[in-house]
Amino acid sequence: MIITILTGSYNLEGTSNTLVDEFIRGASENGSEIHRFDTAHLNINPCTGCNTCGMDGECIFDDDMKEVLSSVLKSDLVVFATPIYYFAMTAPLKACIDRFYSRTMDVSSKRLKTILITTCWNIDDSTVNPIIWHYEKMVDYMNYEDKGRIIGKGCGTVSMMPNNFLTEAYNLGKNASK
Repeated sequence: MIITILTGSYNLEGTSNTLVDEFIRGASENGSEIHRFDTAHLNINPCTGCNTCGMDGECIFDDDMKEVLSSVLKSDLVVFATPIYYFAMTAPLKACIDRFYSRTMDVSSKRLKTILITTCWNIDDSTVNPIIWHYEKMVDYMNYEDKGRIIGKGCGTVSMMPNNFLTEAYNLGKNASK
């Protein structure tokens, strides 16, 4: 299985990336080919809505999104991983997802499998509900198949993260790559 992982955290050793590392460990054990893009550390311009691409062509920007989209279009599964900042995913991950616009037809016709991994300090559902709703809408609109979610509430730091989330991430990787 070919898996593209899109992370949104600026902190490469933070909570969401720690869960991604465990997911990768599980998926790698099954021989999956993994392509990871840490969007906060890439050159990705935000979509300007110019519509030059026509939802199915080249974007006006010549940046790292070309490599990201190339990977997504070769993948069977895409993982979206982000900490929650002010009730939403991080800006770099959102900019990356918005740039899927230039290949909407190609990406949606693949019927990709997807996974959401997110972490936040709070344990309150009202903190995580907006990102869940956004993910569900994206799954519906883009013809994705949701293969699982880790909603890591109470994960403000790696040291305070409950161990069950690490196990859950590992198992999700192990099972998603079958």
